[in-house]
Amino acid sequence: MSISKDVLRYDEQAIMRLRSLYKQYGYTQYRMSRFEEYGLYAENKAFLAPGEIITFTGAGGKLMALRPDVTLSIVKNMTDSGGMRKLYYNENIYRPEGHDFKERMQVGLECIGDIDVYTMSEVLMLAGRSLSELSKKSRLDISHMGYISGLLNSADLTAKQRMELIRRIREKNAPEIKSLCAEYGLADSFMERVTALTSLYAPYGDALIELRKLSVNEETEAALRELESIRDSLGRFGAGQDISIDFSIVNDLDYYNGVIFQGCIDGIPVKVLSGGSYDRLLHRFGKKSGAIGFAVYLDLLEMLAPARGAPDIDVLLLYGDNTDPGALAREVGALTAEGRSVRVQREKPENIKYKRLMTM
Repeated sequence: MSISKDVLRYDEQAIMRLRSLYKQYGYTQYRMSRFEEYGLYAENKAFLAPGEIITFTGAGGKLMALRPDVTLSIVKNMTDSGGMRKLYYNENIYRPEGHDFKERMQVGLECIGDIDVYTMSEVLMLAGRSLSELSKKSRLDISHMGYISGLLNSADLTAKQRMELIRRIREKNAPEIKSLCAEYGLADSFMERVTALTSLYAPYGDALIELRKLSVNEETEAALRELESIRDSLGRFGAGQDISIDFSIVNDLDYYNGVIFQGCIDGIPVKVLSGGSYDRLLHRFGKKSGAIGFAVYLDLLEMLAPARGAPDIDVLLLYGDNTDPGALAREVGALTAEGRSVRVQREKPENIKYKRLMTM
């Protein structure tokens, strides 16, 4: 029996659409356990969002954790056998929120293997299409860790100074960047390039012109060539016109390399999609493959539900003391047989949205 989309919640419909999209491009579903040894996350805390991890003692006495991240589990359990693995998933993760923890649904995909320009372009295209499936008012912004790294490598910086500058780039804090460059005794030309990069936010093509002016060494040139090739490939997909470049998107250099990106939807004040190239994470596990992927945080779609005015049910059916139970059951059976959702009770409830009100 097919399920009518009318009886599915908006997030359930989103999962169906995204899974169909990823299958169309040859991605296969990956399933995993909710639990991993705590050491996996303790050793890679910089890869995770800040916050605590839910732990418990397993049957064998090992300290276990409820999964706060999907990618780490996939990388840990993936064999380094060569070839290309194209995977998608829809899994729950467990992350802190305020003084409590929350179960959050993620849908995403990962490519693990020999990552080339086509693969990066395909993943970016699917990230953009994923956002479009969720909302017509969305945007995808990209950055490149290789370009940022190359620019920082053009100056004589300590590890702490690099971290401080990266933090200010992420914050788009140009005045503080200038102050730090003066404090570190760095050249004016370096300071000007970093502040220009920090303030850069432009459509893909326009940004490439500016990045050409700021390029300073072979690292930045290689990153620029990659960004140009990706843009050409996206054009072949009929994609890329709505992508902007934003170098305030910065991830940990110990884990990420190459292109990184995030997606936003109007009406949701935080990013709903994030991803990028993370070859260095695999290398930390002793694996030679490259990798790129992204995750969509579907629990955030709850913020859109009030604006959409989506009904909770199709029919609210109210009945009185004199209603015949048999007749009521027949009516409910007829409505559900049509694929409608029905809520039956004596009094009209508060805070319930419905398409149709019936009384018996």
